[in-house]
Amino acid sequence: MKISYFIAKRLSYSKGKGSSGLIVRIAIASVAISIAVMICTFAIVKGYQLEIRNKITGFGSHIQISRLDLNNSYETIPVQIDTQLVRLIKQQKGVAAVQTVGIKAGIIKTTEEFQGVVLKGVDKNYDWRFIKQYLLEGSLPEFNDSATSQEIMLSAATASKLNLKLNDAVVMYFVQDPPRVRRFKLTGIYKTGYGELDELYAFADLKQIQKLNNWNENQISGYELKITDFAKLDDITEALLPLIPYHLEVLTIRQLQPQIFEWLGFLDMNAIIIIILMLVVACINMITALLILIVERSNMVGLLKAFGAPDRVIASTFIYMASYLVLAGLLIGNSIGLLLCISQKYWGWIKLSQESYYLSEVPIQLEITDVLLLNTGAFIVCYLFLLLPSAFVSRITPVKAIRFE
Repeated sequence: MKISYFIAKRLSYSKGKGSSGLIVRIAIASVAISIAVMICTFAIVKGYQLEIRNKITGFGSHIQISRLDLNNSYETIPVQIDTQLVRLIKQQKGVAAVQTVGIKAGIIKTTEEFQGVVLKGVDKNYDWRFIKQYLLEGSLPEFNDSATSQEIMLSAATASKLNLKLNDAVVMYFVQDPPRVRRFKLTGIYKTGYGELDELYAFADLKQIQKLNNWNENQISGYELKITDFAKLDDITEALLPLIPYHLEVLTIRQLQPQIFEWLGFLDMNAIIIIILMLVVACINMITALLILIVERSNMVGLLKAFGAPDRVIASTFIYMASYLVLAGLLIGNSIGLLLCISQKYWGWIKLSQESYYLSEVPIQLEITDVLLLNTGAFIVCYLFLLLPSAFVSRITPVKAIRFE
């Protein structure tokens, strides 16, 4: 066993005298609080980004393929369904589903209120898993190949503003030449909490869009693609480009909602700033504690030097002691941080204003790799900073140290 490690181990179990005991406890507490805050920050930021991203892609999919056109309105130029193209897209690695959709803007009017919405037409093969988890009342619309369904699904915000209840008649006007009116039955009400999108979209049968636009049964507004891994969004998009005809364009959800994804990107910067501040606090407290330990044990340092111990061995002794304090702080901090994150994930005791944050409670996305990386990084940074005060050992002379009281 190395002599420096042996001495550090004996000293670590001995009680500090004077102010060192309090300083050591403060240093351990600062490391514990810092790592707990870092774990919670990382888990909350990743959870918030994931939840908001899932809501956006739930409404608009990961990738959209539509007619190449400079028109930015909701009146789209139809795309002819190409079964061969759909088959090739489905064969691409990472593509989970290809859906056909149609969109058309309209106005829902009641006797007292009116509101503009975008009617999103889908068929019987549409993936309802996202909307289903936010269904408040009623049931999902049911579509088939034989007849055009009159069912419609609205958000809770739209239904509340128009004073509509389940099974009420919904009269919708479409501004075109000639103007048209459709009468639907409200069979489902959903609420995702993302106010802007909730108030924008209503769901109905794709055949309704085709009839309103005088399209045939093979004409749609475009395709929506779901992928299995969002991290590979750009790679999958690049792989799809050679397959897409020149008259169609491929847009990712990042291109369709750039402001939202830029905003989510800023959260990473906030997390980095918090982590840096926590590391600075932990390192300053550990440096202070180590300096006090060295000064308090100047007599021991002098004796070791008098017996011929080199500065490197003595400095290593204090580095081992400080590393022990860092590990103790990390252990306590991880226990606190993980306990807070797990309790929030399963019980949701910290609530949010859904109108402001689009979520009703603080989200948590905790992965073991993130925890390991944070702990490893924190330990390495603290260890490197501890090398600075350990150099103070070389300035202590045996004669003065032994006489030091």
